[in-house]
Amino acid sequence: MYEKKHLITCGDARICCFESGAGQPVVLLHGNGESSAYWANQAPVLVRLGFRVLAMDSRGHGESEHGGSGLSFDLFADDLRAVMDALGVPKAHIVGFSDGGNLALKFALKYPASVEKLVLNGANIEMLRGVKPYTQLPLYPVVGMLALAGKRSEAARRKHDVLALMTRSYGVGWDDLHRISAPALVVVGEHDMIRDAHSRRIADELPHGSYLCLGGTSHFCAAEAPARFNRALVRFLLGQ
Repeated sequence: MYEKKHLITCGDARICCFESGAGQPVVLLHGNGESSAYWANQAPVLVRLGFRVLAMDSRGHGESEHGGSGLSFDLFADDLRAVMDALGVPKAHIVGFSDGGNLALKFALKYPASVEKLVLNGANIEMLRGVKPYTQLPLYPVVGMLALAGKRSEAARRKHDVLALMTRSYGVGWDDLHRISAPALVVVGEHDMIRDAHSRRIADELPHGSYLCLGGTSHFCAAEAPARFNRALVRFLLGQ
């Protein structure tokens, strides 16, 4: 699916980033427990339209190493900036799904000069208030069990580190959104696990935010309705 594969040393881990195309850079950020493969329906379309696509596997995900520092969105943001530096990308459109959307927000706050436009697909600000209980609450006992198992198993520790990202604040609050000047599109599915009022508020609090709900889809709307998602994505990136 991608033309090039880069392994870039970021602190104590090598981060994998796939690349295709030439032109204005678009960074694709996947969700929790996933990889750059999530964007199989988006990357080829963006390349055909003349974008340079960079799909990064977050630390501890996909083909990126875990490192020994634990996982956090601050660390993910630093990894992304290091990857962009290594690939000669000073500024890019940032497209994030779920935890990737949260990372996009963290990155925009930490490195505002590096962001052209933001696409936030299923991001959230407050885990307990933003995510519907049927999705969020079952995570806590699982994370607790993995924490215990992680004392004896490296694999369990790494799985704990990944899932635990979904159970704690990642350091972005409502007031922080006012500091993001980049144009932003908030995209959700009609049956998303993120509360609709929460997603609408994110769009409202962003100075240049807009909101789109794709009917008949869930949290995974980019995979379930790629034609509709891609149409909205491309129109936004091209300013149409």
